[in-house]
Amino acid sequence: MRQEVYDQMTRYIIENQNSFYRLAFSYARNKEDALDIVQNAVCKALDHCESLRNADAVKTWFYRILVNESNYFLRKSKREIPVEEEVYMEIPYYERKYEPADDLYDEISHLEPEMQNVIKLRFFEELSLKEIAEVTDTNLNTVKARLYRGLKLLRENIEEVNL
Repeated sequence: MRQEVYDQMTRYIIENQNSFYRLAFSYARNKEDALDIVQNAVCKALDHCESLRNADAVKTWFYRILVNESNYFLRKSKREIPVEEEVYMEIPYYERKYEPADDLYDEISHLEPEMQNVIKLRFFEELSLKEIAEVTDTNLNTVKARLYRGLKLLRENIEEVNL
């Protein structure tokens, strides 16, 4: 039984690695950090896969680990203050082209962390509300309230920017 769960877990991770990276990137906003988050989540999942009671719950179980690992990374990165040597160098100026996706990511990052989690899992990972409730270990009605409140705030913020 233990080997079957381990094999199922490895298959699931390999098949969905791009989705995991995308979710981690939505938190970290940096390629290397996102890869580190996914790697840590995979290691934890494989180390503790014997604690998984229901083999059919691999998806929500792994997403919970990934979201927790992403939140841990964000907390840890807030504590770390990079110390750089003072180097005076000319920084070239360049104009970025307008990317609406960047604005959306920025607006989502201004929401409360609980709302961010729900919106990212719902729209970026296409999880059902029930799965999100399982991943976040929250009541289904709370997930719905956070989703609708977050979407309302996003709409208001985006409309405010466009005025």
